Amino acid sequence: MKVPSVKVPGLRRRKVNDLPGVTAVARIDRRTKRLTKRLKAGEIAIIDHVDVDRVSAEALVACGASAVVNVASSISGRYPNLGPQILVEAGVTLVDNASPELFERVRDGDLVRVHEGVVYLDEEPAGKGEIETAESIGAAMTEARAGLSLQIEAFTVNTMEYVRRERDLLIDGVGVPEIQTVMDGRHVLIVVRGYHYKEDLAALRPYIREYRPIMVGVDGGADALLEAGYKPDVIVGDFDSVSDGALTCGAELVVHAYRDGRAPGLERVHKLGHDAVLFPAAATSEDIAMLLADETGAALIVAVGTHATLIEFLDKGRAGMASTFLTRLRLGSKLIDAKGVSRLYRSRISTASLLLLVASTLVTIGVVLFKAPVGKIWLDGLQDTWNGFIFWVVGLFS
Repeated sequence: MKVPSVKVPGLRRRKVNDLPGVTAVARIDRRTKRLTKRLKAGEIAIIDHVDVDRVSAEALVACGASAVVNVASSISGRYPNLGPQILVEAGVTLVDNASPELFERVRDGDLVRVHEGVVYLDEEPAGKGEIETAESIGAAMTEARAGLSLQIEAFTVNTMEYVRRERDLLIDGVGVPEIQTVMDGRHVLIVVRGYHYKEDLAALRPYIREYRPIMVGVDGGADALLEAGYKPDVIVGDFDSVSDGALTCGAELVVHAYRDGRAPGLERVHKLGHDAVLFPAAATSEDIAMLLADETGAALIVAVGTHATLIEFLDKGRAGMASTFLTRLRLGSKLIDAKGVSRLYRSRISTASLLLLVASTLVTIGVVLFKAPVGKIWLDGLQDTWNGFIFWVVGLFS
């Protein structure tokens, strides 16, 4: 005898989609720029990033992150960084100062749920943090601005320390390696995947087409050049944020090494079956790219996506950003910053206005030709020519 099945009310499991909060696959990495390479739309990013900078926030938004859980402080008060504000304004749920244990409890690819600052794994709390809002970020930004003077003092100290350690490189160019790419007398375009690099690259198309500068990609800047349809001639950096495709595109490779000669990026290059030139320096990768171009005789250096303001220096969170300030002082007028070119030269004339202008010009020319004596003579001559052409065609078939 067949026993009928019995449905017990209340034992049905609740669907994941019915639960409050954000439920999605988690991507976890302590380096934000490495995480954004594999983060997909709708997923949750779990990071360890003190003072989330603008570039990182824009990358997370561009990837389509539904939530960002940070085990560190997204805005520590050290300076007014814009990253958290960008995330919240884009509608991304931001959980700050979350439990560090998340990096042990959650694995990359796990399905998690974020609700009211709590991260759930298998419907069990795995960690907890603070939900950031526009109001909380605004208050933190106000406090950060008040303490900015301390950061300026620290920046000054770092600058003097860098001068002491790297004066031979800065003043005499000691330590700059020889490369095969000829830059002497040429324009050099250095691309860093920083602020507004896409817009500025697009705005520079006429310049690139006319001058055909040497293309230098700094780490991910090489991928930016490839995405824009250009092939980098030289790639400079520690190669932690550049794709294998860029490293194998045929560009000359310059690995940024520590002063003691250690170069973590060199091992990756060798695994890809390529050779590279070492450039040991305490400066940032974008700075050694500029120094390399200058020492090899570049006539003009155009920088895209690089750091130019104090806030941008601090946004990188490195004491070594003092090198950028000093490098720019050394290059002087040879260096042109392309930052903002796209906004400076953005056309304010619509297509409809241009068509109207062309039409009115043609009408004006027609009126002048019809009314002026010279115009009448020209029109009569044109009519005679047309009639002659018609008679010639008719004669061919008669």
